[in-house]
Amino acid sequence: MSRVVGFEISSQDAATQSKFYADVFGWELSEPNWGYYPAKTGPSDKTGIDGGIAQGPEHFPVGVRLQIQVESIEESIAKAIEHGGKVVQDVMDFGDFKLAYIVDSVGVHYGLIENY
Repeated sequence: MSRVVGFEISSQDAATQSKFYADVFGWELSEPNWGYYPAKTGPSDKTGIDGGIAQGPEHFPVGVRLQIQVESIEESIAKAIEHGGKVVQDVMDFGDFKLAYIVDSVGVHYGLIENY
């Protein structure tokens, strides 16, 4: 079973939007990595997930995507395609994890993460 492990808010002004969430909800935003501002939304001993805010790409300029951790990103992509999904961002390797973006059979965007 694959779990939702985070979220990503796509924005056309990630720095300003990060400040908004920090000011309104008290989220702790870290310095950006690859244009992605990691967001801690609460203490790790409480229910919830963390995520981040990033510059939205052309295929998803504004919105919220869930990040789903999978055992094998390649197998998950193949299953998604088999069931009517499509890849909107091929697999990217970030050293200790891989990330790809998929659209499901009705057009909902989400990310796939495979940790090493």
